[in-house]
Amino acid sequence: MGNETGRHDRYENPLIARYASREMAFIFSDDQKFGLWRRLWIALAECERALGLGISAAQIAEMKRHQDDINYEAAREQERKVRHDVMAHVYAFGLQCPAAKPIIHLGATSAYVQDNADLIQMREGMTLLAQKIANVIDLLARFAAQYKDLPTLGFTHFQPAQLTTVGKRACLWAWDFVMDLEELEHRLRTLPFRGVKGTTGTQASFMALFNGDERKVKKLDAMVAKKMGFAQSLPVTGQTYTRKADWNVLAALCGIAQSASKFGNDLRLLQGLKEIEEPFEAEQIGSSAMAYKRNPMRSERAVSLARYLICSTLNPALTAAAQWFERTLDDSANRRISIAESFLAADAILEIGANVAGGMVVYPKIIHRHIAAELPFMATEEIIVAAVKAGGDRQVIHERVRRHAMESARIVKELGGDNDLLRRIESDPAFSAIRATVRGLLKPERFVGRAPQQVTEFLREVVAPIRKRYKAALGRKVQLHV
Repeated sequence: MGNETGRHDRYENPLIARYASREMAFIFSDDQKFGLWRRLWIALAECERALGLGISAAQIAEMKRHQDDINYEAAREQERKVRHDVMAHVYAFGLQCPAAKPIIHLGATSAYVQDNADLIQMREGMTLLAQKIANVIDLLARFAAQYKDLPTLGFTHFQPAQLTTVGKRACLWAWDFVMDLEELEHRLRTLPFRGVKGTTGTQASFMALFNGDERKVKKLDAMVAKKMGFAQSLPVTGQTYTRKADWNVLAALCGIAQSASKFGNDLRLLQGLKEIEEPFEAEQIGSSAMAYKRNPMRSERAVSLARYLICSTLNPALTAAAQWFERTLDDSANRRISIAESFLAADAILEIGANVAGGMVVYPKIIHRHIAAELPFMATEEIIVAAVKAGGDRQVIHERVRRHAMESARIVKELGGDNDLLRRIESDPAFSAIRATVRGLLKPERFVGRAPQQVTEFLREVVAPIRKRYKAALGRKVQLHV
């Protein structure tokens, strides 16, 4: 029923105060919510009039004049008396529209404005999130293109594995977000309107209003849906639409959280390795005690919010499972919080994701140092093959390489020395035939497979169509609140 901001004597939601964008906060604001209620009442009246009910153009015009100047105090005072938010706003709207008062909410139940407004807000929220996901994908794609050829250690189990490239790894992050975008687009295409269904979903009240004219009742449902921008309304409802619809939407948001957490965790590890860092501002403080530190606080924040959002996705699942017959009210208080906060969290996560993806710093020399420490071990198969081709005995060569590798590994792990495997092989007479060329076998670019080509193909085949669809949303630089 409205809230006061900027106060310091009560809890203020950090999702709004610190993290989410103003655009997303507005979508779930009181002005938007109750403004949608009024637009829904106006749409209902317009369609009822078009189908022959005794509603005048003057009554509709009066409602339109007051659709945005919501008299919150009158609604608050009435809700204290009647303990019913919808009827409180019907009353407040009627105070401003005395001529239209008799026909406001005509034939409708509370879920007509509550549920339909919720669906509109979720549609608007998903539309905004889709634009922000596309922006993150674009930023990661730009980064991938820039570093598509730069070899780096791959990791499995966080143990050094075959080489990949920095750009190819960025494509892995981007692909996760691409899947999220596709899921969100699917939900946007298929999200239905609750429609004009009446108290228990039977449309009995509208059948009474139209004297049993079933054709007009069905037409009313379709007309209102179209007026509010929906291609279809649900074929059946109880008093409310099935709460599985909320689960479907928030599950798509949960996917965003998973992708952002994977991206954030990888970047935190890479920053620990000093290979890639998230943006760090000139006056930013990493630690209150250790002045030298550059903590990955943005990635940590995204991971933290992602955990919250993933957990929040349990709410609509439990709510959908707990509904009784045509409706029960144990969903109401939960949904007021869980839906809005899930969208705010997803928005905040993508704001951070764009900020980080657009400002990552790469340190090629550190990356090359890490490759140099591991590549001799990874290249042993190629060394063996080269030595055999030069006339060596495969079994003898294999055993010599094994012994040198084990000793070199001991020096690295136990004594803290450098990887001296190449020096050992070069000084071993068994490898004299390839001594002059052995180091040439260890060029990192020889070990990345098709990674650069995969980046090029991914950007052309997957990212380019997204850039085309979301051209107006790309290139937005994100500055975080704090």
